[in-house]
Amino acid sequence: MKKLSLILLAVILLIVVMAAATIASPILIVAEDSEEDASIDMAAKFSLTGYEWVYPGSSVNAQGQTLHNVHIDNPQDPYGAARDIMTYSYNYTPHIIASVNNDAAQAIFGSTIVDDIRANDAYNGYPGNENVQGTMDRGDAVDTAMSNNGMNVFQVPIQILMGNIKFIFV
Repeated sequence: MKKLSLILLAVILLIVVMAAATIASPILIVAEDSEEDASIDMAAKFSLTGYEWVYPGSSVNAQGQTLHNVHIDNPQDPYGAARDIMTYSYNYTPHIIASVNNDAAQAIFGSTIVDDIRANDAYNGYPGNENVQGTMDRGDAVDTAMSNNGMNVFQVPIQILMGNIKFIFV
């Protein structure tokens, strides 16, 4: 019982430290698809004021490399490359990146979350057309799927402990 209390305290402390860190710079949350090519399929900027979706295919560095392909383009330091892309494209530099894999997403939002996002994106959304009035972008597709599925917040610390949610300091 003492170990459980200590683990819970550590998770709470980690959350408080991360929230405080967003004052200095936002946290970049990336959804990495471990089933396909370990690419970054979706990302969001998280700060005390909320979150903002980031489309990885439109986020580039000075060389034109995308956030979607950081593992392919920069296998030696993909998260450093992600930080540089966010600085170049959005003028902010994240110092903490939270990586969420498919297992964590499915545990938190239900086993169909990945398929639901893909369905919303394919049938209701038009990725890359975020500026066309009346269309749904990938962020909307993710929002819709997450809203429809609901969130099991108790899975977050479990997924952190299992290593399905990782925190990378860059």
